[in-house]
Amino acid sequence: MTAALLIDTHILLWMRRAPHRLTAGEQRTIDAARTVFVSIVSLWECAILMVLGRIGTDEQLLDAPGGYDLLSITADHCKAVATLPLHHRDPFDRMLVAQARSEHVPLLTRDRAVTAYGDHAAILRFPDP
Repeated sequence: MTAALLIDTHILLWMRRAPHRLTAGEQRTIDAARTVFVSIVSLWECAILMVLGRIGTDEQLLDAPGGYDLLSITADHCKAVATLPLHHRDPFDRMLVAQARSEHVPLLTRDRAVTAYGDHAAILRFPDP
């Protein structure tokens, strides 16, 4: 059992919109965690995706699901971003990795680019179904 877990934005979207896209391993990991964090960064990213028309408008996507903890951005998270190598330029992903690192929790993602940060934070990635 994982004591705590941070979920990537696409995991949040799939949980809410397409739970069938989650692998059994991803779902078990989420269910087994005592605390599941949703970063404010993911809610911000969802808001931008809505404005861009990439996902439908759904106010529910701008709140953490019931029973999940909202993780704010702290100065320590910003400092951690500054120490990460530039594996890629997505600021949302970089902040999620920094938050996972700073909070000492694994980040659940299926994003291959994020797994490059595995030496800097605990990254949980399950094979694509």
